[in-house]
Amino acid sequence: MLTELKIKHAGPGMHLDASGLYLQVTAAGAKSWIFRYQLNKRRREMGIGPLATVPAKEARRRAAEMRVLVAAGIDPIDERQRLAAQEAERQAQQAAHAVTFKEAAEEYIEANRAGWRNAKHVQQWENTLATYVYPVCGVLPVAEVSDTHVLEVLTPIWTTKTETARRIQGRIENILDAAKARKLRSGENPARWRGHLDKLLPKPSKVAQVEHHPALPYAQMREFLPKLRDVDVVSALALEFLILTAARSGEVLKATWQEIDEQAGTWTIPAARMKAGKAHRVPLSDAALAVLEKAKAIRHTDYLFPSVRTRSAMSDMSLTMLLRRIHPGITAHGFRSSFRDWAAEQTTYPGEMAEMALAHAVGNKVEAAYRRGDMFERRRQMMQDWVTWCEPQQGNVIPIRNKPAAGY
Repeated sequence: MLTELKIKHAGPGMHLDASGLYLQVTAAGAKSWIFRYQLNKRRREMGIGPLATVPAKEARRRAAEMRVLVAAGIDPIDERQRLAAQEAERQAQQAAHAVTFKEAAEEYIEANRAGWRNAKHVQQWENTLATYVYPVCGVLPVAEVSDTHVLEVLTPIWTTKTETARRIQGRIENILDAAKARKLRSGENPARWRGHLDKLLPKPSKVAQVEHHPALPYAQMREFLPKLRDVDVVSALALEFLILTAARSGEVLKATWQEIDEQAGTWTIPAARMKAGKAHRVPLSDAALAVLEKAKAIRHTDYLFPSVRTRSAMSDMSLTMLLRRIHPGITAHGFRSSFRDWAAEQTTYPGEMAEMALAHAVGNKVEAAYRRGDMFERRRQMMQDWVTWCEPQQGNVIPIRNKPAAGY
């Protein structure tokens, strides 16, 4: 056993203390303790610590513990790694329990904010969570959110506000999945629908009918359009353009002049503004181009239909308020249904063509690729026919159903 004096004056090399414990001295004079042992015919060395922090008495105590492990057939290095992993897991669990569901939700929203289409979508997430979820489990550790909490959120609104409840269920599920990926919780997701909540709650389709956007019957379009054109506001131009192009309100209200090719009669909506995340070309009829001519007179920003008071895009509420004035009970989005019903009941255009005009998915990828080459110009004729239908007729003119497009 090394004395204090020998330890103090030990030169470079390995100095045996006792039973596998050595004092290691480097050429630079640094001193540390090493435990050498053999287990299963394998020789190993394990560092115990520097002399500066581990005095001889402590090093010998630790070496004695290592000898007990070796005698029991346990590798001290493996055991130390196991204990270190165990401690890391304990600390991780402590950290996870320090993160509340609300904090996890806020981090999820922030992480996905850039990928969501618009601020309204983010606001819907924040509002529904604040209203329905946080009062139940906002302050709970995200690791402790269970079936009981999820059901406490969903059950009161599942049959009365089914669509809202279904969206909330999906949002909770996503937040908890993300928390699991971040090692903040483990086990099954208590908000998962398939194979879990579908066994505890009735199917949404069984408890609530899908609410469609109230639409103006296409037969009334000739009466509605003159009333709309009598209103001298920017929102009326925006709504007319929406009707003539069968586009979504968000696509119209955020449309810019850079997206318009007047010479080609084309409006190209970039993928970033499309619901499906794919760029969409819209053929512009003569009537739609005429609306743009009127819009030029009020142009003061890059938006086709800017807010009168600011340089920003007009809001959806502008269209809502306009419709409340001239035709209560219908929505701007409902005009897409008016167009689709007209195409199905008053024309022989293929259904796929009307779906493409609405920027809906068309069949499989092979079918979509096959149709891509000539569908755009055929859609141009369909949109012109839609304008003809919507325009007030002179006298008792009976519209003639379109002949099938060539190739169909």
